[in-house]
Amino acid sequence: MALLKRPNKAAVDDEGRMPLMEHLRELRNRLVYALLALIVGIVIGFLLFNPVWDFLKEPFCENAAAHQLRPGQCTLVTGGIFQPFFTTLKVSAMVGILVSSPVWLYQIWAFVTPALYRNEKRYSVAFMAIAIPLFLGGAALAYIIMDTSLAILLGFTPADTVPAIQIDEYLDYVLIMLVIFGVSFELPLLLVFLNIIGVLSYATVKRHRRTVVFCMFVFGAVITPGGDPLTMMALAAPMVVLYFMAEGFIFLRERRMPRDPDELLSDDEAAPLNLDD
Repeated sequence: MALLKRPNKAAVDDEGRMPLMEHLRELRNRLVYALLALIVGIVIGFLLFNPVWDFLKEPFCENAAAHQLRPGQCTLVTGGIFQPFFTTLKVSAMVGILVSSPVWLYQIWAFVTPALYRNEKRYSVAFMAIAIPLFLGGAALAYIIMDTSLAILLGFTPADTVPAIQIDEYLDYVLIMLVIFGVSFELPLLLVFLNIIGVLSYATVKRHRRTVVFCMFVFGAVITPGGDPLTMMALAAPMVVLYFMAEGFIFLRERRMPRDPDELLSDDEAAPLNLDD
C-alpha cells in the first residue's frame, strides 16, 4: 500500500499546493477545543478530588505499613507547603484527561481523517475501539496488583524503622504504574497496525518470536518502578498473550489477502502503472 497520500481536491489551490495556513488554522481551532475540554475536566476533577483520592490510595491502605504512624488510620506524609496543592493538581489533571478524552480524541480524529483513505479510516476506527479498552484493562490490572506489589516492596523495611511515605512519591508511583501497564498493553496492537500498512509481515513476526517474548520479560523487569518479580510477571505475561493474539491475527489476515495487488487498493487509490503493456 502506498504510504504517500494524494491531496484532497478541496484542500489544494490552482497550482496543486496544500493551503498550509488553512491547516494551521484548523489545527489551532482543534487544539483550543481540546484545551477547553481539558480545563473543564480538570475543574470536575477538582470537585471530585476526595473520592478519587480515596480510590487511588486504597492499594496503599491495604498494607500494614500504612497504619504504623497512626494505628488504625491510613497515613501518608506531606513534606512541604506546596505539596498538597500540587497533589490536588495532579489528581485533578488525571481526572481531567480521562473525562475530556472523548473530546480531544475526536479532535485528533477529525484533523487526521481527511488525509486517510477509506479503508484506513475503517481500520483507524477499529484501532480506537480496541486501544481504549486495552489501555483501561492494563491500568485496571496495575491497580489490582498494586497492593501486593507495595507489600513486597515495603516488606524490605527494617524491623526498627517506620516507613513515612511521601504523598507525592506515592502518587507518582500510582501514575507510573497505571501509565506503564496501559501503554504496554497497546504494543501488540502496534504490531497489527504495522502489518496492515505493509511494514511488518507474518514471516518477520514468527522469525523473531522468541526474541520478542524474552524482551517483553526484560521490559517488564526494567520499566516497572518497583522491579519486584510479581509486577514484572503481571506486566510481561499479559503482553505475551496479547502478542500471540496479534500474531494469530496477522497470520489469518495474510492468509485471506488476495494475491492480485490491484485488489488491495481501496476505491480512491490509483492502481500502479504497468509499463510492460
